[in-house]
Amino acid sequence: MLAEAESAEALSDALLEAGALSVSLEDADAPLDETPIFAEPGDDPGRLWRLNRLRVLLGPDCTPGDVLAAASRALDRSAPAIAAVRSVGDQDWVRCSQAQFAPLKIGRLWIVPSWVEPPDPTALNVRLDPGLAFGTGAHPSTSLCLRWLQAHVEPGIRVLDYGCGSGILAIAAARLGAGSVTGVDIDPLARRTALENSRRNAVEADYTAPEALRSEHAGRRFDSRRFDTRRFDTRRFDIVIANILANPLIVLAPVLVGLLDERGSIALAGVLAHQAGALIDAYRSADPRLDLAVWDRDGDWVCLAGRRAST
Repeated sequence: MLAEAESAEALSDALLEAGALSVSLEDADAPLDETPIFAEPGDDPGRLWRLNRLRVLLGPDCTPGDVLAAASRALDRSAPAIAAVRSVGDQDWVRCSQAQFAPLKIGRLWIVPSWVEPPDPTALNVRLDPGLAFGTGAHPSTSLCLRWLQAHVEPGIRVLDYGCGSGILAIAAARLGAGSVTGVDIDPLARRTALENSRRNAVEADYTAPEALRSEHAGRRFDSRRFDTRRFDTRRFDIVIANILANPLIVLAPVLVGLLDERGSIALAGVLAHQAGALIDAYRSADPRLDLAVWDRDGDWVCLAGRRAST
């Protein structure tokens, strides 16, 4: 079914309330005039395509017409036409997902699915089963981070991967010779996945929740306006790397700067080129000694990096 920009989000929400398992929105003009939209927390939710195609997944006990009618009644509007209905048969969804994840060479590193034999067993391999966590190496932001790590990890240094997901960056840092590696994620499932992947690669890494890095702030709601980096605990890192999204990275600026050791280096990704200026300003405000700039770019995505100058 089709919906214009001003009604697509509301219809999507109403369909979910009426019993849909999932609703995806796509550019109805693609591939003739497709425009990518990258959204994240804090963005304007009304920023959609001119005309949107809604794909709705229903359970076996739901009737498409009934679900659409209920959603339309809730919105007090007429129901749009259903373009097509098809059945989705049972599949081994794990195998389907695995088929999309192939070995990937990024610089000196091979990112290899755990169920596939490494193309070069003698290479610097990172064996990975991402499960439900983010991080396979295929996304430009992850690839940029992996290349940055290869250029900056030195033997024995302390590395923090903030927002570790599958653990891919933390494990890569350990395989590149880091002396100690810590991964942080708000999702317990991601931390568990990262730990399993570290064991799979026979590397030592500590995975923890963000509050475990704080002292008196543990268990409290974080407010960057009241945060004082001088009251952070004593844990500091030579490298802090965070592949998240621009808006959370801006909020986290005083936190990540507070975890950086003197003369330490920081890399930030999950950032679109047009967002770089806002991040540079936020981190300069958090610490004027931090010289942050665009390190490299892959399509629309950039990796920002910098080093804290000595006093």
